[in-house]
Amino acid sequence: MATAIKAPARSGHTTFEYSARDRSGKLVKGVLEASDSSAVLGRLKSQGLAPVSVEASKAGKGMQMEIALPGSNRVGLKDLALMSRQFATMVSSGLSLIRALSILAEQAESKKLAATLGEVRAEVETGASLSTTLAKHDRIFPPLMINMIRAGEVGGFLDQVLVQIADNFESEVKLKAKVKSAMTYPVVVFIIAILAVVGMLLFIVPVFTQMFSDLGGKLPLPTQILVYLSTAMKWGAPFGVVALVVGSIVWNRVRNKDEVRNIVDPVKLKMPIFGSLTQKIALSRFTRNLGTMLRSGVPILQSLEIVGNAAGNVVIRRAAIDVMESVRSGRSLAGPLAEHKVFPAMVVQMMSVGEDTGALDSMLHKISDFYDQEVEATTDALTSLIEPLMIAVLGGIIGSMIIALYMPIFGVFNLIS
Repeated sequence: MATAIKAPARSGHTTFEYSARDRSGKLVKGVLEASDSSAVLGRLKSQGLAPVSVEASKAGKGMQMEIALPGSNRVGLKDLALMSRQFATMVSSGLSLIRALSILAEQAESKKLAATLGEVRAEVETGASLSTTLAKHDRIFPPLMINMIRAGEVGGFLDQVLVQIADNFESEVKLKAKVKSAMTYPVVVFIIAILAVVGMLLFIVPVFTQMFSDLGGKLPLPTQILVYLSTAMKWGAPFGVVALVVGSIVWNRVRNKDEVRNIVDPVKLKMPIFGSLTQKIALSRFTRNLGTMLRSGVPILQSLEIVGNAAGNVVIRRAAIDVMESVRSGRSLAGPLAEHKVFPAMVVQMMSVGEDTGALDSMLHKISDFYDQEVEATTDALTSLIEPLMIAVLGGIIGSMIIALYMPIFGVFNLIS
């Protein structure tokens, strides 16, 4: 069976399709970007491959162009979780890194991940370490994963580290899926409510407005407000759509900037109901990542820097920076956390006990498990509360609009009687 190895395209280079034999005599096929065929032959020989054929690729020209669907180049956390579990299983079973990477590249559903793994496999085969190679693709592989693998390589327990990475990513995927599932219903109902209101204002209210104009007389105040909103919506809808699109684009570009996060992240933690949920998710992610990295042998200062950036909230990151300064000065790890309100007293005390007993990593995982359960309970409670509330709100809005539309008609009937 041939193994396909892909390398990312670079400007000014030509795509070449090649086939070669590896040291075991296995046929390897793949794609490389190079200035000419001689460069491809040189790269293959440097990787210990015996070239069989090298031809300029016809893919990407004319009708043979490969169509990239939206999202096909994205590598999500779920992709990394599945890859990590498969990687851990294969390495623990005794497969070599090169063989495992080849299989992962073939099985990956994400085209971007498959191409990246193919390049990682080629570089590892030349003698580069796995962590060094992954670090070149830090947009795909998070720092947590890279540093844990580096610690595993140095300590000689890479298989165990890969299992811990897989467990960590799977827990993160499960947590995100739970929150996403809980929020799907209210978001859908909210969108339906907006579409229903906009639809009535644009298409139904104008019909009644013409009828009211023919009847004459003064309209009741609720009906006047509805007619005004309908007129404003008719002229303002195009501008609203443009503003929504532009606002979404601008927000996606600036939302990760420190200036924006310094304002938005603290507000997230103070929001009614949802602030508590945001805090629990951030604490679960922080403690799980820190515990996993410490268990893998990553130095504590390096671990704190990474998990602070990965917590998803600037308030947690500030706390991690304070802890780093405390550890550098030889003081405790848990002490500075007591000065940050985002960390409850229970978390601080449990971490302090973990430090004293030398089982900080285990204590951090217990804290993470506790907050995972808290997040699940909170999302279930929110779902139970929001579902009837959203239905009542939607019914109230639509009902109020219908009553406002029929109030002038009821007035006419009263005059007739």
